[in-house]
Amino acid sequence: MCGSFTCPESSDTRTITELRPGVFAPPGPRDTMVEGDAESGSESDQPSDQLRARAAESRTKLWLLLEADRRLVVAGLVALVLVTLLAAGSLLPAAEGTLRRSDSVDTLFQGLLTATITGVTLVLTLNQLVLSQELGAVGDQRERMAGALDFRADAADVIGAPVSPARPSQFLRALVQVAGRHADALRDAVDETSAAHDAVVDLTESLIGNADRVAADLDGAQFGEFDVLSAALNFNYSWKIFAAQRIRERYDVSEEAGETLDRLVDTLELFGPAREHFKTLYFQWELINLSRGILAAALPALLVSACMVAFFDPASYPGLLVPIVSLAATAALLPFLVLLAYVLRIATVTKHTLSIGPFILRETGQVDEVTWEDETPGAEAESR
Repeated sequence: MCGSFTCPESSDTRTITELRPGVFAPPGPRDTMVEGDAESGSESDQPSDQLRARAAESRTKLWLLLEADRRLVVAGLVALVLVTLLAAGSLLPAAEGTLRRSDSVDTLFQGLLTATITGVTLVLTLNQLVLSQELGAVGDQRERMAGALDFRADAADVIGAPVSPARPSQFLRALVQVAGRHADALRDAVDETSAAHDAVVDLTESLIGNADRVAADLDGAQFGEFDVLSAALNFNYSWKIFAAQRIRERYDVSEEAGETLDRLVDTLELFGPAREHFKTLYFQWELINLSRGILAAALPALLVSACMVAFFDPASYPGLLVPIVSLAATAALLPFLVLLAYVLRIATVTKHTLSIGPFILRETGQVDEVTWEDETPGAEAESR
């Protein structure tokens, strides 16, 4: 299997795009769905495809938690801590006198020194936990390899290509675009006089517009950055599976439409585990970056704390005591600010992807109650 789309060992240098036109081609514009419907979902009574609209949080908050560069978030937290300490020390008239007369500086930095050492130890433990998931006997590694190859083969069958893409962004983009094409075919296969027509139109227009936007976001995205996972989170595949299954059960559709609907569901069902797999890999990637960032920040934090405890004399810096202590405390807190910035993103993504498949964990009034007959033996007797 080649690691790229062109196999240099073969005389046939055609790419997958040439073998299967349109699968990996850049998405073209569609006029089947207005942007307002994707944002609010009000016209089709469907949840919005955009995560920022589905989540009960402001766009600014979600941007800080998810989209913002973690280095920018760390810088913002550093500025916030520094400004807060400076403001508190300047607004409290007795602050400098208290620092000079008491041993609060030594107490503060002794605590920060101990906390930093403990934090670094926990980071090393975290590294070992992440590393342990990659270790295993040869039999376990073969099972992992076989599972990955089987999944890639299933994906290749679904997208109609000889080999499924190797890059995560291209893999997800292929599934999304194929789902959009199946939605196109499903809409064409359902007659306008059919009882299922309106439900199919709602599903397919939402899916086509969503697929085009997500495919455009995935185009050129690099794994290791948040772009791939961010785009995947905006493809609301779970609701689309639920809507497709509901159409299948509620309406009698033609054989052609039924087969197309099945192919659409198969594609969406592949997208779910693919997204979860790449999310897991991204979390491991981020945890490694987090560990490296904390270890890099720990050394200056330890040195600052040790110097403040061993060498700093508050009485020698009249008028500068509050700024010096504020700067030193901010530097000592840097490892924890790095931890906070990364954990906020990981926790937010985990919160919004707890469920795989057509389960809805948030409050919504857009799902009909499902009724069934309880035929459990003894149920009738208990109800008397």
